[in-house]
Amino acid sequence: MHGRTIDALALDNYQRAARVILANHLVTRTYPDRIALPLIRRWATELREDLAELFGYRLEVTETTARVFPVLDHLDAGRPARTPAERVFDRRRYAYLALALAALGRAGDQITLSELADQVAAYAGRVDGLELATDRAADRDAFVDAVGWLTARGALALADGDAGGWASDPDAGEALYDIDRPVVFALFRPPRALQHLHSVRGLLGEEATGTTVTAAGTTGAEIARRVRRALVERPVVYAEDLAPDERPALAQERLVAEVELFTGLRAERRAEGVALIDTSGRLSDVRFPGTGTLAQVALLLAGEIADRVLDIDHPLPRRHPVAEPDAALADQLDEAIPESTVFAPLAETRAAAAPADDLDPPDDFQAQGDRPTPGYPLIERTWLRETVQALADRYGTTFAAQWQADVARLTTEVVALLERLRLVRTIEEGLLVLPALARYRGAVVTVRTKRAAELFVTAADTYGPGGTGTEGN
Repeated sequence: MHGRTIDALALDNYQRAARVILANHLVTRTYPDRIALPLIRRWATELREDLAELFGYRLEVTETTARVFPVLDHLDAGRPARTPAERVFDRRRYAYLALALAALGRAGDQITLSELADQVAAYAGRVDGLELATDRAADRDAFVDAVGWLTARGALALADGDAGGWASDPDAGEALYDIDRPVVFALFRPPRALQHLHSVRGLLGEEATGTTVTAAGTTGAEIARRVRRALVERPVVYAEDLAPDERPALAQERLVAEVELFTGLRAERRAEGVALIDTSGRLSDVRFPGTGTLAQVALLLAGEIADRVLDIDHPLPRRHPVAEPDAALADQLDEAIPESTVFAPLAETRAAAAPADDLDPPDDFQAQGDRPTPGYPLIERTWLRETVQALADRYGTTFAAQWQADVARLTTEVVALLERLRLVRTIEEGLLVLPALARYRGAVVTVRTKRAAELFVTAADTYGPGGTGTEGN
């Protein structure tokens, strides 16, 4: 591992490069900023070797792009594609994005927005249930969001015109884009053709060598790489979420220290698991605690939940999660796969479901030194709604306008944020409170108000509920 031999004065620079490539997977001349690619290129050799050794990732670096090809051990619904306005992509936007990439791969050096839309519309017409009708505003907006995603990453660069004008009126507006072909090529490099898969699980467990890791052939080095991947990909790694053969690796001081040295982050250990704390903000895609109504209400709600859990006079019931979220998500995605598009001659056989005995810890699990947990505290939905409503009544004047009149949606979004951070887990009966949430108990609220004699408020005087806490990954 190169981190052990890099000079102490240069180590921080190397760790910054590691965080940038792990956080973005694709780095171009303009994305995520203009200093990222030169930083990656400076350490390309060291990063390539350390990423392969520690995580099994493959790194390709060219003059214009740097791309990490990760190994997927589980499905993650917590990091969707987002529009420039931070709206989550829906199925239509994902479809337009994929078809736009296909069209750009066959285009020249420039293309107009209307020409790209026509090509995507032609491709969409071949897919059952999908259509891009440029006379419909909703379709145009979705298509422009997909183009905006590509533009943000440097695959397209606006040369003339305005995409917003075209979205408002395609007869009056137009936009011309330069195409960066190396970026387009780097963006779409699937490890397997989707038409050759019956299940999304076929995309999981792909090692850098291109071979699938099976349970029977797993080695100690492969187990260690899985645990390191979990540490940099998940906000919190709970021992209970790992396979029985991976839990001892999580407890190894050396393994966690290697990830700390590579990333420059600090590991916070608890009996239930490990979390990497990112105070730099260069690896986390979500800052928490953070600014904005959602982050602040989430912190307030976390404090309320922690107080409720610690109320010994009114103990909460405890529940075990019934099914793993990954399994449920995989089943949902598999149900959406149109079997008519699978190319049967090269299709892989659908993986048989593992027997129930293989999904649960063995009977002698406790005898192996691990104690089964008594379950997680359960917060009922009624209490949750009442608590968020109480927070809105108390601090609502400091909320963003869109949330003041829609407390129900605010509740949904705040819970989604806490679940994305692996602080809670949603089940049918309510919320399961996960151990890491205790980290944010005791939040201190300060509400800043305008001075009576003040006519205008400066940016420094804007007010809202705030809390203390540590920046977390």
